Amino acid sequence: MGPLKEEATTTGTNNVTFHVLDDPRPDDMSLPAFMVSTTRGFLPRMDPIVTLPAEFDALESLLQRMPIKTLTGEPGLLARGMLGDAVARELPDLTDRVDKHKHNLPLVNALYRDYSFLASAYFLEPCHERFMRGEPYGLGRQVLPANIARPIARCAALCGFKPFMEYAGSYALFNYRPADPSAGLSPANLRLIRAFEHGLDPTSSEAGFRARARRQVACLDAAASPDRQALNAALVQVVSALRRINAVMETMWTRSKPAAYTSFRTFIFGITAQSMFPARRGRSFRGESGANDSMVPLVDNLLQIPMPNTPLTRILDDFRAYRPSNHRAFLAWAKARSAHVGLKDWALALHNDDGDEETRRQVVESRRLWLAALNQAVLGEMARLYEAVGGGNGGEWDLGDECRDIMGLVARQEETLRKEVARFCEERGVEGDGV
Repeated sequence: MGPLKEEATTTGTNNVTFHVLDDPRPDDMSLPAFMVSTTRGFLPRMDPIVTLPAEFDALESLLQRMPIKTLTGEPGLLARGMLGDAVARELPDLTDRVDKHKHNLPLVNALYRDYSFLASAYFLEPCHERFMRGEPYGLGRQVLPANIARPIARCAALCGFKPFMEYAGSYALFNYRPADPSAGLSPANLRLIRAFEHGLDPTSSEAGFRARARRQVACLDAAASPDRQALNAALVQVVSALRRINAVMETMWTRSKPAAYTSFRTFIFGITAQSMFPARRGRSFRGESGANDSMVPLVDNLLQIPMPNTPLTRILDDFRAYRPSNHRAFLAWAKARSAHVGLKDWALALHNDDGDEETRRQVVESRRLWLAALNQAVLGEMARLYEAVGGGNGGEWDLGDECRDIMGLVARQEETLRKEVARFCEERGVEGDGV
């Protein structure tokens, strides 16, 4: 892991430790931009770097002129189909200048972000032009020129990314700036640094599509406490955090119109299994996706949620490699730690319903909170656990009317999802075992 060796260590077969930063050390340029912290969660340790050094002015100029509509409101290079020619005419190979800054990892991360935007736009510019004429996407450019390929490969190697656009390192989590630095990270205060369509306009659908609130990291050690009251208090925090996250996600539909999505969707395609890049001989990448995010996989690992065998979940497995290395290490730690302490069995008292009346009351509360957490994330596991603990059977173990109402909705949603997955598999001639 290079500079991460001191941050994540293995101390025994079943005793894995992971250091979550209490101080994100925003002024330490020797550490990667992405390290899990108690204050910033999965966000970078500092606000992303906006302005590149002067030696990258040629790259900066292209990126400012690239969007379909620029910050001034004028048509950009992509609107006029002129990006490819401008790259060939104006951009020198700046790999040696990247190497000059190899010890400043947040700056290299900013360069990685910028080259990944340029690479995606270069590959897919012809597809966008055809799409805007109402034609099929056709073929993208099949070869990335050296003046983009060499520096993005070097930046990716230094930062631990794939040499293609990723969700955290470029498209979303390292691509915002606060309009008012004193006003925090509310969605209304965030502006994009790079964009394809109209995203530099904070009222645009592209800007709304990528707005994110601060993510909170659940404290698994507190959730694994032998004190059930402490467990329940920790689960309350987990459920509360998930509800806040989902509430922010719901506001995306007021800030990003689904009909406008296709106008910038072209530029975030990957090149794996895409018709625009058939029979590709070189390296192939899936590209950015919200599935690269680390928050939902953290909850999956914490709650030990089993995954079905479907084509969709196999793709999600592939997406694991498209996260910052420190995030990947933390997710692996959370999964191992949850299994090692037997969090799920103990929290739900699946093998022990004994105890006095107060203990049983606290167990019922643990089960309610666990189902409430699942209700923010997954359907099938909720149904299995509700049946396993007899949550609707009446008596002292009954989980109450609120959970009964939740499970009625879950049953309807699960059936809808099952039909959608079955249709997906049938259309592609593959097999899956449900949701």
